Amino acid sequence: MIPPSPLAGERFRALGPRHIDEIARRHGLSEPLRTSVRAISHVLPFRVNEYVLDQLIDWDRVPDDPLFQLTFPQPGMLGGNDESELAKLSSDRGDRQLLREKVAEVRRRLNPHPSGQRLNVPNHAGQPLPGVQHKYRETVLYFPGQGQTCHAYCTYCFRWAQFIGDADLKFAAPAPGGLVDYLGSHPDVHDVLITGGDPMVMSTERLRSHIEPLLAVDTVRTIRIGTKSVAYWPQRFVTDQDADDALRLFEQVIASGRQLAVMAHFSHPRELETDVAQTALARIRATGAVVYCQAPLIAHVNDDPATWNTLWRMELAAGAVPYYMFVERDTGPQEYFRVPLAQAVDIFARAYRTLPGLARTVRGPVMSATPGKVVVDGVEDTPEDSFFRLRLLQARDPELVGRPFRARFSPDAAWLDDLEPDPATPGDVRAALQWPPQ
Repeated sequence: MIPPSPLAGERFRALGPRHIDEIARRHGLSEPLRTSVRAISHVLPFRVNEYVLDQLIDWDRVPDDPLFQLTFPQPGMLGGNDESELAKLSSDRGDRQLLREKVAEVRRRLNPHPSGQRLNVPNHAGQPLPGVQHKYRETVLYFPGQGQTCHAYCTYCFRWAQFIGDADLKFAAPAPGGLVDYLGSHPDVHDVLITGGDPMVMSTERLRSHIEPLLAVDTVRTIRIGTKSVAYWPQRFVTDQDADDALRLFEQVIASGRQLAVMAHFSHPRELETDVAQTALARIRATGAVVYCQAPLIAHVNDDPATWNTLWRMELAAGAVPYYMFVERDTGPQEYFRVPLAQAVDIFARAYRTLPGLARTVRGPVMSATPGKVVVDGVEDTPEDSFFRLRLLQARDPELVGRPFRARFSPDAAWLDDLEPDPATPGDVRAALQWPPQ
C-alpha cells in the first residue's frame, strides 16, 4: 500500500540559460562565473530547478561545491579558446550566425554519440526503428519522444545531444507501436529499459500510454525506468498532482506479473539527504518496484572513496540496491570530468572494502563501451609487466559475456580506446573490442 505523503507540494519550474541573471542575483554568482555559464550553455545544455538550487547546492562552497559542479557549466569544460570565443559571439555585439557556426563546430568535436549508439538502432520492416536501441540480445532501450528532457541536466551527461534541439542527433519514438511490433518478432527480448532524457518528466497519463502496450507482450518480463527524478525532483513521486497516479501505474506493472525496476541515478550522498527524497524512495518501494542505483565516477563531484562509501550505505539504508559505478564516457566535457582507470580502480576498492555485505551488490568501475559493459577488476603485477584485469559483464555477442582479458597498465588511460591489449588476448575478444589482431 502506498503511504500518504506528509509533505506540502510545490510546483515544478525549470530554469535555463535565460534565467542565469536571476539565479546569480538570488545566490551571489560572480560575474566571471556567470559569463562562463552563459557561454558554455550555448554548447552544453543547462537546466536546473528550485529544488536543486535551494535544497542541493551549498552556495557557501561555490564554485567547488560538488552539486554546483554537477549542474552548472564550469570554466575549463571546453577546450582551447572555445569559451572566450563563445563569450564574445554571444555578447550583445556578437554575430549570431558566427555564434551558431561556432556552437556547431564545438559540438562536432565533443563526440555526441559515444559507445556506438547509432549501431544499436535496429531495422524493422526495412526501416530504422526510431527511438529504439537494441545493443544486447535480451535488452532493448526505448526513448519515448515526450520524455526526452530532464528535471535538471547533469553537466557530464553522455546523452547531452538529446537536449540541444537537433533532430538528427536525437533518439525519440512518437508512440510505442513500432517497439511493440519489433518485440513481437524478437522473443529473446525480455527486458525493456525506458530511458531518455527522463521518462518521469512525462505526465502519468502520457507515461501510461507508453507502458501499458508493453504489458500485452508476454515475452517482456522486466520493465525498467531510467530516471534522475528521485534526485532532482523527488516531488514527482510525492506531491506532484499525479504522483499517486504514477505509483498506481507502478502497481499495475507489478500486478501484471512483471518486475518493475526504477534505475535511480544518484551522483552524490547529498541527493539522498532530504526528507522528500527519502519519502519518494519509500513510496516507490511500497508499490513493489525495486530501486537500483547507479552513477558515473566523475572528477570534481564524487572522485573520492568516502563519497562513494557513504552513497552506497545511504542507498542500502533507504532499501535501494547499489548497482553500478560507471566510468565517465568519452563524450562532452570528458577531459574536465575524466578519472584515470588506475585511480578509478583504487577509489572503487577503497570504498567497497568497508561496505556491509548487502551493499556489495555494486559493480565497478564499468565502461559502457561499444562492445559492451567492461569492468576493471583490478591491477595485476607480473615480473615482466603490469596489467589491468578486465571482464565483459555484458556484450553484443552473448558468447563473450563473463570473458576475462587483460590490457597493459597505463596510469593515464581513462577509456577502453586508451588501452593496449595483452598480446595473449584471444582473437574473438580482440575483434569484439576492435583491437588489432595479434
